[in-house]
Amino acid sequence: MNDVLGRALHDYYHNNLASELWIHNLYGPKELMPIEAYFRDEDDMPDLEWVALNECKGTVLDVGAGAGSHALELQKRGYEVTAMDISPLAVEVIKARGIKDALTADIFTYDGKKYDTLLLLMNGIGLAGTMKILKDLLLHLKSLLNEGGQLLFDSSDVAYLYEGKLPDGGYHGEIKYQYEYKNQKGEWFTWLYIDEQSLIKIAAECGFNMEVLYEDEYGQYLSRLTTQTND
Repeated sequence: MNDVLGRALHDYYHNNLASELWIHNLYGPKELMPIEAYFRDEDDMPDLEWVALNECKGTVLDVGAGAGSHALELQKRGYEVTAMDISPLAVEVIKARGIKDALTADIFTYDGKKYDTLLLLMNGIGLAGTMKILKDLLLHLKSLLNEGGQLLFDSSDVAYLYEGKLPDGGYHGEIKYQYEYKNQKGEWFTWLYIDEQSLIKIAAECGFNMEVLYEDEYGQYLSRLTTQTND
């Protein structure tokens, strides 16, 4: 794995930042990614993330934990939280920051213990990449929940990127990106942004009830998915 993001996080944490982290896309110029955002403390977290952390319950798995800021805050609050990331370098940072339970794993193949809350912030559900794979991912996440458990994640509708001219093929929220750090580029990957109505439909097909817990002025929303029960 060409771990460009992990290297940037590792360098930043160890005060070895010699370059900037960029992300390339297919719809406009490359964008600067502020690495310090991955290390923000509770005071710098947006309201959406505060709501998500406040809604956590029981045992928590922070999926795609990055530098571990959300897991660290939950641990401070006394939660039993596991921070997971596919990047070995990111997990090194997570452990160095004092998070007791951290593991390097791919959520798509993870079949460890079950949790009461699965947390995927910073549009973590986007790792599905496409609408088709989203269904498979949601069903897999469902298998990792204890009875009465919940999925908490945020997303948004990015139709505005196309200025009214949505693409003909595929869903408009399937966006291709590429990281660049210290003149090294990672592989192109697809990240999914899904609108509320589409998510409600797919969640129902996967046997979930969905509720929107928070929505900000930029169209980002926080959703909670819980397993449907038969009355």
